[in-house]
Parts: sequence; structure tokens; C-alpha cells
Amino acid sequence: MAAINLRTSRAETTRERILTVAERLFAERGVFAVSNRQIGEAAGQGNNTAVGYHFGTKTDLIRAITAGHTRHIDQIRDRLLAEHEGSTALRDWVVVTVRPLTDHLAALGTPSWYARFAAQLMTDPALRDIMTAEALHSPAIQAAAAGISAGLPEMPDDIRAERHDMVRALIVHTCAERERTLTSGDEWRSVEAHLVDAIVGLLSAPVSDRGAP
Repeated sequence: MAAINLRTSRAETTRERILTVAERLFAERGVFAVSNRQIGEAAGQGNNTAVGYHFGTKTDLIRAITAGHTRHIDQIRDRLLAEHEGSTALRDWVVVTVRPLTDHLAALGTPSWYARFAAQLMTDPALRDIMTAEALHSPAIQAAAAGISAGLPEMPDDIRAERHDMVRALIVHTCAERERTLTSGDEWRSVEAHLVDAIVGLLSAPVSDRGAP
């Protein structure tokens, strides 16, 4: 039994090491520029098939990295949802959308790579679907999006959807850029405040006459 527990512990340690190294390499170099062999070597694995053994395909590895962060982010978002339940203020729901990510990034300490990893995924249509799938299966994210929609002024559905896309891109790429330069996790609270201000303005901006020249 002790031997089995030891092997299990070693396997979990190896998995976590691979996840950490893969996230960093993907963030720094891009997903398609990094091979499973390079990840294994950087993780100190002499076996070239270590990544495949523990995770399967590169897509499976990406899903595992994303899911691990999403679980922690959703725990924070669940607490905020309880705090803002019943609110009709747009700003409250923008905070519920932004703060879980910035708080999670702050908790990771510096340096961190998750924001840049997420930005790499967002630039590729196939990889972006992985992050989108995580969002669609998250009740916490769905609740935050519903709160935002309820707080928006009347606007055409296509404009509403386009602004939600803008918000997603603004959050991901702003956090990725700031992650490169932050020296303390405490600085993420300032990033959050600026993002919330910008997103509230973006979402509540009037819709121009699309028929105008």
C-alpha cells in the first residue's frame, strides 16, 4: 500500500510539474512553437513520452491547464455572486466578471503566466474554442453574463453580443500585457479598477445609427 501511495504521489508531482512548465512555455513562445518533447525536457522528464503518458494530446494538456485555473476562478466568482445577488447595477456585474480573474492572478504571485497563456489561446480559433467551452460550462460565468445583460440598456442582440466579445478580449489581453510587467500581486487590484471603469463605459455607450455614412 505504501508503495502504491508513493507512486501515486510521484505521478501527481510529475503531472503538476508538467502543467506548470507547459503553461510557462506556451505563454512565452506560443502553443504551436512548443513540442511535447520540449515540455518534458523542461519538466525534468527523461522519458520523451512523459507528456503524452500523463495527458494524452497537446489539446488535452491545454484543457487540463485551463480547467485547473477555471476551478479556482469560479470559486472566487461564486462568492461574489452571493454578495451581489439581486443587484441591478451594471458595475456590480462587471466586478463579478473581472475580479475573479485578477484576484486569481494576484494569488499566483509574480511571475505568473496564466494571463499570457490565455491570450495565446484567444489568438487561435481552434484553441479559443477550448476556453469558450470552459466558459459555457461554468454556471458562475453564465450568471455573471446574465447580470451584465440585465443591466444593459436596450440594444440590438448583435450589438450586445459584439460588445460581450469586446469585453472578453479587453480583459484577456489587458491582463496579459500587465502580467509581463507587474512586480507584485497587489498591483492587480489597480488593474481591476481600470478594467471595470473601461468595461462599464464600453457596455453602456450609446449605439450609433448604423445606417449613417
